[in-house]
Amino acid sequence: QVQLVESGGGLVQAGGSLSLSCAASGSIFSINTMGWYRQTPGNQRELVATITRGGSTNYADSVKGRFTISRDNAKKMVYLQMNTLRPEDTAVYYCNAELYTTGASYKNAWGQGTQVTVSA
Repeated sequence: QVQLVESGGGLVQAGGSLSLSCAASGSIFSINTMGWYRQTPGNQRELVATITRGGSTNYADSVKGRFTISRDNAKKMVYLQMNTLRPEDTAVYYCNAELYTTGASYKNAWGQGTQVTVSA
């Protein structure tokens, strides 16, 4: 059993900052890429940022220069620092991890999501 649990969402005014965290737990052997995605009602889930085990990052154009993804491999955690937030950043943010379980199975795991709301 693998579980991803996000925390840190909430309500913030435009221009403000929020920090999200995601902890992976369970029968995990290794974690490859971790990332953050977001989704608004009626729309598909979209990539926000990803980070490889080695630390290489990738960002959506809309968040470049404002968001920073990082991870702690030892703690099996991934973080998203969001600065200069805009109302269009309002969404449910999901943590994602591509991992291998201790049973040598590949799994693309998702968290339950955390709401981020940016008021104008």
